[in-house]
Amino acid sequence: MIQTRNQSVVEEFILLGLSEDPLVQIVLFHLFLLIYLTTLAGNLLLIVAVGADTRLHTSMYFFLANLSSLDIFYTSTIVPKMLVNFLSLKKSISFTGCFIQHTILFLIFSCTECSLLALMAIDRYVAICHPLRYNMIMNTSVCFWMISISWMTGCIVSSLDTYIAFHLTYCGPNIINHFFCESPLLLQLSCSSSSATDILRVLGTAIFLFIPLSLIIGSCLRIIICIAKLHTGKYNVFSTCVSHLVVVTIFFGASIYMYVRPENSVKDGTDKVVAVFYTAITPMLNPVIYSLRNKDVQRTMKQLYILPLTSKVE
Repeated sequence: MIQTRNQSVVEEFILLGLSEDPLVQIVLFHLFLLIYLTTLAGNLLLIVAVGADTRLHTSMYFFLANLSSLDIFYTSTIVPKMLVNFLSLKKSISFTGCFIQHTILFLIFSCTECSLLALMAIDRYVAICHPLRYNMIMNTSVCFWMISISWMTGCIVSSLDTYIAFHLTYCGPNIINHFFCESPLLLQLSCSSSSATDILRVLGTAIFLFIPLSLIIGSCLRIIICIAKLHTGKYNVFSTCVSHLVVVTIFFGASIYMYVRPENSVKDGTDKVVAVFYTAITPMLNPVIYSLRNKDVQRTMKQLYILPLTSKVE
């Protein structure tokens, strides 16, 4: 830390990580490396499949491919640094790197994903409840604007948090009991007044958590009402909705716990375990839950990867 006339200014933060036990850190390194590689493989396979098969050039798969791209960027802002820290003696991150990691990259991608999940729920509602008008409603122009809105939302919330972060003073301590720089914990280290900060934080939380979650819940309720009137296919539609709700519950539930709880309410490291779910687990589950179980995607996968291999062997 740099000493000024009145106080010290933080130049770097020390991340305590998930564990201080060297043996546990080695185990966690291999576990999260496997999770990260699985996340990259699953999401990249989906992107390649959607791009290669013209039959998948529909609004639903357009949204899914964008979700996979977001998941790759989203988890890549956190997990690689965490893997490096598992093997490092000094688990530090510079002041600038900390705010780039969380305030700019993480928040943009995570808030954009919240908005995109809400828009995907609306897309599913239109597809199930208004199938005859689906192609007319969810045309290319509408899909483009929906994706643009989700990115704009992410950038707006990130801008709010950036404004908060750079108008606060960090004069020590510089130890973060977490595996990455996260806003609630950073705010606890600030020695500036936090009255205006709390208002902006609540506003940002409402934008990127509660509004998308309300849209998702509303869409799911409408879908349930629609499928209740169906004579056939209820089970398949209902099981798909339940799977989507499980992922949404994990992602939004963990995020709300972290960002809406009172400051200093948890000091036993529970927040680190909760954060694992929306930084590593959800990006790994998304392609499986949303796409890879789909018969159209599975057919494309076989045509692109399995059939060429079997033909060469024969």
